[in-house]
Amino acid sequence: MTNTPITKQDSNLASHLANHEAAINAAHLADEVALIEQLIEEAGLSPEQRLSIQDRAVTLIDFIRDSGQPGLMDQFLAEYGLSTNEGIALMCLAEALLRVPDAATIDALIDDKITPYNWNDHFGHSNSALVNASTFALMLTGRVLDDDNTSSVAGLLNRTVKRLGEPVVRIAVKRAMQEMGNQFVLGQTIEQAIKRGRAEIRQGFRYSYDMLGESALTMADADAYFAAYANAIKVIGKSGKGGPITERPGISVKLSALHPRFEYAKADRMRQELVPRLTELALLAKEHGMGLNVDAEEANRLEPSLSILRETLSDERLTGWDGFGVVIQAYGKRAAAVIDWLYTLATDLDRKVMVRLVKGAYWDSEIKHAQVEGIYDYPVFTRRVATDVSYICCAKKLLAMTDRIYPQFATHNAQTAAAILELAQDGQAYEFQRLHGMGETLHNHLLHHEKVSCRIYAPVGPHKDLLAYLVRRLLENGANSSFVNQINDRRLPSRKLAADPMERIALLGSRRTRGLISPTGLFAPGRQAARGWDLSSSTAEEEIESARGPFHATSWNASPLMVGKYVGTEPLLLSNPANPDDIVGSAIFAIAEDANNAAASAQTWENTSTRERARYLQRTADLFEAEFGELFALLAREAGKTQADAVAEVREAVDFLRYYANQAEILAAAKPLGIVTCISPWNFPLAIFTGQIAAALAAGNGVLAKSAEATPLIAGKVVSLFHHAGIPLASLQFLPGTGAETGDALVRHPKTAAVIFTGSTRTAQAINLAMAEDLVPNAPLIAETGGINAAIVDSTALPEQAVRETIWSAFQSAGQRCSALRILYIQEDIAPGFLTMLYGAMDELSLGD
Repeated sequence: MTNTPITKQDSNLASHLANHEAAINAAHLADEVALIEQLIEEAGLSPEQRLSIQDRAVTLIDFIRDSGQPGLMDQFLAEYGLSTNEGIALMCLAEALLRVPDAATIDALIDDKITPYNWNDHFGHSNSALVNASTFALMLTGRVLDDDNTSSVAGLLNRTVKRLGEPVVRIAVKRAMQEMGNQFVLGQTIEQAIKRGRAEIRQGFRYSYDMLGESALTMADADAYFAAYANAIKVIGKSGKGGPITERPGISVKLSALHPRFEYAKADRMRQELVPRLTELALLAKEHGMGLNVDAEEANRLEPSLSILRETLSDERLTGWDGFGVVIQAYGKRAAAVIDWLYTLATDLDRKVMVRLVKGAYWDSEIKHAQVEGIYDYPVFTRRVATDVSYICCAKKLLAMTDRIYPQFATHNAQTAAAILELAQDGQAYEFQRLHGMGETLHNHLLHHEKVSCRIYAPVGPHKDLLAYLVRRLLENGANSSFVNQINDRRLPSRKLAADPMERIALLGSRRTRGLISPTGLFAPGRQAARGWDLSSSTAEEEIESARGPFHATSWNASPLMVGKYVGTEPLLLSNPANPDDIVGSAIFAIAEDANNAAASAQTWENTSTRERARYLQRTADLFEAEFGELFALLAREAGKTQADAVAEVREAVDFLRYYANQAEILAAAKPLGIVTCISPWNFPLAIFTGQIAAALAAGNGVLAKSAEATPLIAGKVVSLFHHAGIPLASLQFLPGTGAETGDALVRHPKTAAVIFTGSTRTAQAINLAMAEDLVPNAPLIAETGGINAAIVDSTALPEQAVRETIWSAFQSAGQRCSALRILYIQEDIAPGFLTMLYGAMDELSLGD
């Protein structure tokens, strides 16, 4: 199916959206405190409104507490939140148990997750008989499985019961996990879900069905998800009664489930392959008179999702359908700007859209991802109270846009619900939403007493697919700072729980969440982390291309950098390994005579203070970051590095420089060895080359550096940056050349006091023999050599995660890491399905420049 976009408004639409897209990018980089202050100012809530909201919230909280009817999952999370070891153990058990096919692994998993914990402490605490019964079963299971008391008669009986009772324990725990799944999942098929949801529909609730399943890793997965969505739309469409589309059931879809490469770097594929799929589902939903919501996902998927939403919604065949929906996460710093963008899009296309506003479901992973990638700042607000403020401000914005947007407020937080009730005008069209199995008391009150429409977001699918959904729900609501958790704590006064988040955030000022460090401050106060580039951001892409672009056709030249003149070889032409027609430059290799002369003239710089040495290394690190564009270009053209690998390598080199600069000051009393020969590999021509040199220089040694034969241009640039930072030429000389001639001369020279080598085991052995023949007996060889790394995947592993990590380890850096995965061992019970998924994921990889 092809997309037929509207063309008459294209130019106006593009110009209108451009300003909002700039605002989205600006919000991504904005200071969190300044952005929240801006949102509060734009929302313009009066002191009287804020006080009225708090009073409403207290009333709602008291009602929930006095009703004595909290939902089962609310009670379960209150007893087994993520602040307890038992709660974490249950989460691990629940996410793995139902997909394990063999008895031996099930028994081992239960033993591992049940035995170590004290379930007695939880018995009788909950108001729920089912929660207490589950606790009692887990308590007994733990006692049966406990082998600690090995010397007593009781210990002997325990071991006997364990041996005889494993099948019974296995069945009981598996059944308990299935029951837990039932509380989170409305039905294992869409037909079951619709049937089970009829009781709530009779009460007046609406439903939005979500087919369980996460990112597709293969095209076959994507096809299966697409078919499941299409079938569900047909079944749901037939089940619902007539009436306005806002009153009918709907469906939620994930873009990552519809395509195996839903990512920023694959924008062209998305336009060609994903847009038609989403459009077809939207047309099917239009045909059945129901709504279709596109779920929000991780922050690095926001920009590509906006492009897909724009192209899909622009299809003229969707004219007259008001059921297209978008989910926006208020914990994202770009949420308010995205709402403005969507309103402009709907206005220019003369559409009406639905917006489900949620708090957000990936906070922990967003924080960790930002830290790992070293990006400028977090894409999400780092304080829960800031998320609450953002939600209220976004809600106010949505309620002012109801000519084009139908707001859907997904929340279990009574304070947030009170704010929406206060801000909404009489007769204004909007609805509340809750998760299946949670927030029943609050939403029953909203539906029956406040007379506001309410919808239930209900996951549908087999329990074995529960993992990712379950983990997100537990992370959202199982933390002890969550409203769901706190409302069950009677020691917390209702007035305090209903506190105005705008007032609370004013008291916090510029403080982040306690203990949370900025991405580039992870190693503070010792050192600054290397900066990263967010490769899912057009802003970062433009910055990289602007810095890298001028070197697209540059021809570099490398030659020995040494004290005195070199003899050298004839220049050798070097081509791009991904594009042999691209001549990157030329190199003159040092011969044995050059290596010997350089070694003879080499000098340590131990007379330079450790503080000065550290300062020179820090300055080198700064130069690496300042000249990243040329380094990225060199890494791509000479070493065939992808953009992500180039970013990672420059960051690793910078971290090496700053780390060893710190070590120089810590180990100020250490004496240098003398002249150190550093020989680096071609697979990490910048990071390992830099790390070897930085380590040796930090201790005051002189360095003779030989790069890999394939990558002398990168090495030459690196050494020039060291020299530019102030490292003396005599203390760092560069000898590009062959291992057989240049390398052999360096490792045999009597002035060499130590050798640092990364490469093959065979070459390391040859170096070791050469040093034994010609150097002093105690000259150290520091060798990092290759190996055959293996991974073991058993049936408790989530296949999607295991496949994703396998692909990453085996093919990142073109598979040329010493730590790259070489052998994969898979439990036979899961091997057929696992290998099908693995091969399908490999099919989605692309080779090229």
